[in-house]
Amino acid sequence: MLMDRIIGVFKLDIATFEEIEADQSATGQAALVVLVIALIGGIGSALGASFMETSFLSSFISSVIATFVGWLVWSFITYFVGTSLFGGKADMGEMMRVLGFAYAPQILAIIPCIGWIVGMIWSLVAGFIAVRQGLDLDNTKAFLTIIVGFVAIVLISAVVGMVFGGLTALFNAF
Repeated sequence: MLMDRIIGVFKLDIATFEEIEADQSATGQAALVVLVIALIGGIGSALGASFMETSFLSSFISSVIATFVGWLVWSFITYFVGTSLFGGKADMGEMMRVLGFAYAPQILAIIPCIGWIVGMIWSLVAGFIAVRQGLDLDNTKAFLTIIVGFVAIVLISAVVGMVFGGLTALFNAF
């Protein structure tokens, strides 16, 4: 069932997002999808850090934390913006489920050079469908909601990266 849902997300299948939204037991599956993406991203970040002579461990940890915090922030902000500003109908669990699964295309980051770009764009499109279906919004309202949430993720990820980068510098000083 998990793999069927992931395949449905890759296909951008609306029925799959509706199924995920309605299945309260799918929150753990959504967290598992985010965990896998976080670990792969963390490994990639850590390997890149070793080339830039920064800490492998702090790069790995900051990437994993940023991914999970990003998921929670994106879920909360899209829930808040979608329900408060645009009259969407959802609860926080529904947003966490559909957006957690929307992270699945980021697995493409394992493909050298362009995989992360393709995965990010695909996830953004999947996120749009997730928000539209999860909040029962029209395309314009879903688009505005997803943009606000995505900008928040980028900012949060940057802050987490700076915090862990600062901690790495502090540890390297000793």
